[in-house]
Amino acid sequence: MGHVFRTEEQQMAVDGLRRFLDAEVEPIFGKEYRDRFVPRDVMARVMRQLSEYGLVSGVVSEAQGGMGIDWLTTLMLFEEVATTSVDLSVPVLINSFGAHIIEKLAPAHLRERYLPGLVRGDSFVSLGISEPDVGSNVLEIKTRARRDGDHYVINGEKTWISNGSYSDFLICTCRTGDDPRRGLTHFLLDRKEHPYEVRDIHKIAFNSQSTAQIFLSDVRVPAANIIGNEGEALKNTLSMFERSRVFVAAQALGVARRSLEEALRYAKDRRQHGKVIAGHQLIAAMLAEMATGVDAARLLTYRAAQMIEAGVPAEMEAAMAKYFAAEAAVTIARQAVQIHGGNGVTREFLVEKLAREAIVVPIPEGTTQMQQLIIGRALTGVSAF
Repeated sequence: MGHVFRTEEQQMAVDGLRRFLDAEVEPIFGKEYRDRFVPRDVMARVMRQLSEYGLVSGVVSEAQGGMGIDWLTTLMLFEEVATTSVDLSVPVLINSFGAHIIEKLAPAHLRERYLPGLVRGDSFVSLGISEPDVGSNVLEIKTRARRDGDHYVINGEKTWISNGSYSDFLICTCRTGDDPRRGLTHFLLDRKEHPYEVRDIHKIAFNSQSTAQIFLSDVRVPAANIIGNEGEALKNTLSMFERSRVFVAAQALGVARRSLEEALRYAKDRRQHGKVIAGHQLIAAMLAEMATGVDAARLLTYRAAQMIEAGVPAEMEAAMAKYFAAEAAVTIARQAVQIHGGNGVTREFLVEKLAREAIVVPIPEGTTQMQQLIIGRALTGVSAF
């Protein structure tokens, strides 16, 4: 939808993935498990298949068993997944960033043990950052890791954790010191060896995958399971946000694009007043506005990805992409429902589900309002938080 400048290799990768998604994934997420939780074995099977197309495996270097795909191409592939199913895009996103963290920051013994499973699509990771009452301010994390000889004992609660029920291990952000900035550390918790309790959260949408609360009660973890250096979790987390916001923007882009595709299909088929409704001026205007919003969201998102790939700081551009794409998804999904008329509020048509998903996408990785504050700080040099 809309022209995208791609190399021949990028176009071949996107086209191959698109065929697979239409043939194999759409029946699972669009029909069999639409709005229903996808069991772990089914999700793992799909993840293994996606790894062959460069999802998750693409963010890992060839030296570590991955495909070493650049971030822009990875984002193009991710957009296709999100357009087919935003639910499926969540474990792809979390496993991708978990693999990136482990490759770049984990000690060799953890990297060698946990990275291959993510690359193959066999295992799942969760990223334990969010907590009750903490929201977007990582500095307020309360989960505490107390040193006890060669181990740490961890107590706390995490919430809104993607992949929770699926997870084989958790990269958990914990407080190891009282300094707000230099007192946070990442630990890897193996679910079998360092058990944590998981309770799924039921939501307005995104229910075909796992979003959970995680409870940690006197969990003993070896000091050797620290990822990165002690006290550097804040720095490492903030650097990750720049990339992850671009991918959440691509999730929103996927919802917006699918909403437009469904609206176009319906408008060219539905007849009113003697002609298809696409021939009515107000419907045509709505479709034009929707298509422009999708293309604008893609341009902002791809620009931020290109900057990241080039090593150019993109905090403001990533925030712009996430802000614009998420709000565009809300508007475009609503317009898609409107074009469907009464049919748009029934479960028979996909736009009803897309509208619920669109409501969610402005929230993860910092709300729209947080993105506006980040942009404002970048423009003025004055922080509002």
